[in-house]
Amino acid sequence: MLDGRVRMTMTVEVKTGLIGEYRIHEKDTGSPEIQIALLTSRIRELTEHLQKNKKDHAARRGLLKMVGRRTSLLRYLTRNDRGRYKNVISRLGLRK
Repeated sequence: MLDGRVRMTMTVEVKTGLIGEYRIHEKDTGSPEIQIALLTSRIRELTEHLQKNKKDHAARRGLLKMVGRRTSLLRYLTRNDRGRYKNVISRLGLRK
């Protein structure tokens, strides 16, 4: 918290933890699983923010762009490796 405001950015510790949890191999930092996990975390934070700040249209637009990007990554995983897709959505608690 800075000056009574809540931080909306992801801390380094949270990001590093998510990367460590979802990586495929030791040096993996950008696989679809990691990108989906990071986007999901940011989407959840923004959703909470928008429930309190209903008129923040700029944040709402950013949220919609993130959801679209996550959907594209999930579609990519569905096409290329169905097992990895099912694993990611079950671990993150997403649809189906």
